[in-house]
Amino acid sequence: MNIAILALDGTFDTGLAAFQDTLTTAAELAPTSESKSFKATVLSVRHGAMTAHGLAIPAVPAVASFAPDLVLVPAVGAKTEEALSTTLRHPDCASAGVLLRAWHKRGSTIAAACTGTFLLAEAGLLDGRAATTSWWLSPFFRSRYPRVDLDHHRTIVRADNIVTAGAVLAHFDLALWFIRQRSPELAATTARYLMLDSRSPQATYAIPDHLRHTDELVQAFEVWVRTNLDRVFSLPDAAQFTGASTRTLSRRVHAVLGRSPLAYHQDLRVEHATYLLRTTRLSVDEIASRTGYANGTTLRVLLRRKTGRTASELRRLSEFAD
Repeated sequence: MNIAILALDGTFDTGLAAFQDTLTTAAELAPTSESKSFKATVLSVRHGAMTAHGLAIPAVPAVASFAPDLVLVPAVGAKTEEALSTTLRHPDCASAGVLLRAWHKRGSTIAAACTGTFLLAEAGLLDGRAATTSWWLSPFFRSRYPRVDLDHHRTIVRADNIVTAGAVLAHFDLALWFIRQRSPELAATTARYLMLDSRSPQATYAIPDHLRHTDELVQAFEVWVRTNLDRVFSLPDAAQFTGASTRTLSRRVHAVLGRSPLAYHQDLRVEHATYLLRTTRLSVDEIASRTGYANGTTLRVLLRRKTGRTASELRRLSEFAD
């Protein structure tokens, strides 16, 4: 099995290390006859590269004529739309796109995590395919690559021989996904050695009002939502506040945030309820009242559905836990 990690200048240190450490651990734990199946070569589009923290990456220059079985693309060290846009305009990204398209055409499985998924999208490899990316950059991703079927709620999405993973620590999930294809038992053992628990879907970690975008209409809608969390949702009222028609508002919110206005309103209510559970001594019924729910039972069900934890579990994480 020929595994390559394509590292560009400015590669996110943790992402690169997560791939390398997970695969190396698997190689050391695997039977001798299989250990070479998990050894990766780091490639670069130039003679070597630097991480985002300025560490030199020993790398072999990549060539399109040699197609690895698996290519892993770690994140680049850019966390805002502006920084990421600048990175994607760099000639190295165009060179990486040429390599990725050539490898994909030759049958390589191409996989990326976090902002590395933008490199796959720039190369056109995600057009018409399902994919995921870092949850907070999903509006930017969706606007930049409208032909991609984006599902930022999931941690890993496989579409044929293209695999994408979510934010930062999903690098570990992606490496374990690959190991699991070869040996579920080895993947489980590797995860235990690295103290990697089974992770909830990426949606569990998302903070709705931290989704990065610059759409003024959606920003106005967010203002209305945050000031009306304790009220029954009204699309006409929201539209009147923003100065748009209900149809226009619904279309724009879905295009930018990937969900309906009502769903986003519910997400923010659950997020605020979670915050109150962790930072106050209010009862679940009191928090339900403050976040627009008829009773604590409804809120408990939604908390479990949205966060993967019960109200009691969320409270145990708070500073007011007994």
